[in-house]
Amino acid sequence: MSVPAASGELLADRAYAELRDRIVTLAIPPGAPINEDALGRDLEMGRTPVREAIKRLALERLVTVFPRRGTFASEINITDLAAIYEVRMRIESWASRLAAERVTEPDRVEARALSAELAAVAGDDYEALLTLDRRVHRFVYRCAKNAFLAETLDQYHNLSLRILHVAMKRYPALTPRLESVVHEQRTVLDAIVRGDGEEAERVAIAHIDNFERAIREVI
Repeated sequence: MSVPAASGELLADRAYAELRDRIVTLAIPPGAPINEDALGRDLEMGRTPVREAIKRLALERLVTVFPRRGTFASEINITDLAAIYEVRMRIESWASRLAAERVTEPDRVEARALSAELAAVAGDDYEALLTLDRRVHRFVYRCAKNAFLAETLDQYHNLSLRILHVAMKRYPALTPRLESVVHEQRTVLDAIVRGDGEEAERVAIAHIDNFERAIREVI
């Protein structure tokens, strides 16, 4: 019995999300081989969705495929940091403005809930804070109501997060304090709720700039 295409697509999406997060958080470190069969067994799915996920991640520069050698988590080049943040600075701030200008009432409800979560998270709980920070970024991308923009931003955010995890792993004693992340993200969310595009754009620029500076101090 053949599996419907939609089911295959859902499996590929799940494989993509799981493999992406393992690479970004260094559960699969840079340069490590990726065994399609072992990954498929781990995720309880066949080889086809895993291969589809790998193709997608290769386009996003998180996976490198070498003919006749195999598939590997891409190496990290710290010199890419400036270029990645240069892109994010321009288009993520614009997306924040669009999110405020295009906000809907359900968006406002979600923004208030995210802001409350940020207020409750402990400043020294890095994993919880980074997970929540990621959710806020993706929420802003969705609120911009432009799927192409959201997809592009998510790709660059994943690349920058991976560099942050490398910095935190190599120099744990120098890991930057992230309390300012909470304040900045809550300010962005508040601006979106109020429909203040100019403020949302301004704070987004400061947030991305501060994050880059924090990582640079570590590496």
